[in-house]
Amino acid sequence: MYTFLALTPILVVLGLLVLLRLPAKIAMGAAYLVTAALALFVWHASGAQVAAASVNGIIVALTILFIVFAAILLLNTLKESGAIIAIRRGFMDISPDRRVQAIIVAWLFCSLVEGSSGFGTPSAVGAPLLLALGFPAMACVMTVLIIQSTPVSFGAVGTPLLLGVNTGISGKEDIVQAITPSTVEQYLLQITANVGLLHALIGFLIPLILSAFLTRFFGEKRSFVEGLKAWPFAIFAGLAFTVPYFLVAKYLGPEFPSLVGGFIGLLIVLPAAKAGFLVPKETFDFAPRSDWDPAWLGTLAEEKFDDSVAPRFSIIRAFSPYIIVIVLLIITRVVAPLKAFLVGDMTTIKFANLFGTSISSKIQLAYSPGTILIITSLLCIWLFSMNSSAVKRSWSNSAKTMIAAAPALLFSVPMVQVFINSGSATEVATSLPAMPILLAESAANAFHGAWPLVSPWIGAMGAFIAGSNTISNMMFSYFQWSTAGQIGLDTNLAAQVVALQAIGGAAGNMVSVHNVVAACAVVGLINKEGYVIRKTLLAMIYYVVQAGFIGMALIFGNMLWWALAIIWPLVFFTVMSISGKKAA
Repeated sequence: MYTFLALTPILVVLGLLVLLRLPAKIAMGAAYLVTAALALFVWHASGAQVAAASVNGIIVALTILFIVFAAILLLNTLKESGAIIAIRRGFMDISPDRRVQAIIVAWLFCSLVEGSSGFGTPSAVGAPLLLALGFPAMACVMTVLIIQSTPVSFGAVGTPLLLGVNTGISGKEDIVQAITPSTVEQYLLQITANVGLLHALIGFLIPLILSAFLTRFFGEKRSFVEGLKAWPFAIFAGLAFTVPYFLVAKYLGPEFPSLVGGFIGLLIVLPAAKAGFLVPKETFDFAPRSDWDPAWLGTLAEEKFDDSVAPRFSIIRAFSPYIIVIVLLIITRVVAPLKAFLVGDMTTIKFANLFGTSISSKIQLAYSPGTILIITSLLCIWLFSMNSSAVKRSWSNSAKTMIAAAPALLFSVPMVQVFINSGSATEVATSLPAMPILLAESAANAFHGAWPLVSPWIGAMGAFIAGSNTISNMMFSYFQWSTAGQIGLDTNLAAQVVALQAIGGAAGNMVSVHNVVAACAVVGLINKEGYVIRKTLLAMIYYVVQAGFIGMALIFGNMLWWALAIIWPLVFFTVMSISGKKAA
């Protein structure tokens, strides 16, 4: 009964948002009330605990809205300055094929952004860029969310492992005794190598899935096969990222796999695409805008582009704001003294022990990607010699879009925080573990010997709820390690199980509600979050199921699981192809 009740908030979100397709502000408002009621009256959390979790959620939501505003501001600044015309022309010169553009922008460029910053920044940067290239707003969001998988485990210079997994396994006496004479730091490097291998084996197909989803859901023919026809280029791009990504994870650690993979991938794929290497002979483009489904469109004004008109700026000058963003993100995340200052006491607003509970919150505006985006937008005024009226329009329009997105985030993030902090603060006879932990324990009891199949789903659940692979890893890494021991796995194989947790936590970002809401907001796609999740949920299912099959194969060495790992992508692509034909 308690397992079902703990599952209720997730079922409410899926039912209202995904099945009934209600706006997120309504679905998440209802989910918040259900979650708060369960926390208070079933889990016996105190009123102060629920209030503190809610306030913490509001603070987090405001920091996300700050990033949303900054991302839209950069897009609007590029539009008002005219630089977006040159950027569009530059990508059209590389390839007019929308499949190729999506792979370059989302899979490679956004993975580079993920490696340097994480925390939703790829969506904030990539989705507006795709919108400027002429993609439907919903296609922009779907595209950037699907790639929120492979690069995520090493996002923000390795934070999901260095902070998430490390926090979960550090300070645990049973782990220290089991891995001796190795240290926790060495064990983390072993987990990192496992994560890199698993992601590489699963993720190299993500560009192909991205291409096929684009044609299936937004192509004139609604054809999944039309996207699969780009398979040589898609797999080439997939390997150009995942091979250096895996090697860095195995030999250098968790800080730079996504960053290096994205950078090397761009160096290889960009000139290859411009030369037409493996690019599909038949160019795919969207139907005329007049034929688009109204659900695809956001509230941002349509941009009219005349490709016969020469751009005002060179492609390098026009694209320089994105270069500035990447450089500043890397500097502020990698240069230790600067990072220490930006996250230090002088630049951090702290809210300690809210309402007398153990829940604390903080605001780090100086370290926020939003601050870097705003600084870059201000530099654009000088870079592109903008007049005051253009600057005023860009700021005003950005504020309006951010305000429209606020209600959904101001409900969804507090709901998440109440869910995570639902455990009773005092030990009494009726006390229960917090809802996510209870769900994980129930799954472990139910599946036991087949745990590696289920392990990625626990990670995905944590990320779906929390909107963060890092938080998911913090919550469940030790639980995953303990469960591995209970089913008789040694420490080396337990490291594989913890790696499966990190894989699932990365994949869960594709459907995380507040990630979806934030990504929708930056392209003006308000109240259509459920439509997006219905699409990205399919990609997440591919990823998590494949992780389970490969995990079982690596842990138990049974060829049956390797056979299933080969068959599963074929089944997935076949089913999607048949559904595409029916839709057409």
